[in-house]
Amino acid sequence: MSESTGQGAKRTYYDAADLGKFGEIAEGAPDLARKFFDWYGAVFAEGALTAREKSLIALAVSHAVQCPYCIDAYSTDALEKGSNVDQMTEAVHVAAAIRGGASLVHGVQMRNHVHALGM
Repeated sequence: MSESTGQGAKRTYYDAADLGKFGEIAEGAPDLARKFFDWYGAVFAEGALTAREKSLIALAVSHAVQCPYCIDAYSTDALEKGSNVDQMTEAVHVAAAIRGGASLVHGVQMRNHVHALGM
């Protein structure tokens, strides 16, 4: 997806350089940003899951929520934490299967509603 800048040049809607500006989100709400980043750091610390496992989960979720910034960040992070492209691809397939299954199971909701209407 691209848009014209009005000067003949095209740029993408998502600019990879913007990922590096994530910390700027603190401007205007520094206390909330600090709380978020403290929590975020704690979530990704080693615990019952390894940092590598958490990175693969984050990569899969990044695809499920379709965040290009997260996909870039967690593709790099997963590689740095020792995952390989086969593991990463499998994690993406897991996310796709869950997302697809979630859409399909909502068909039960539709069927219940239709039956309740008596149609």
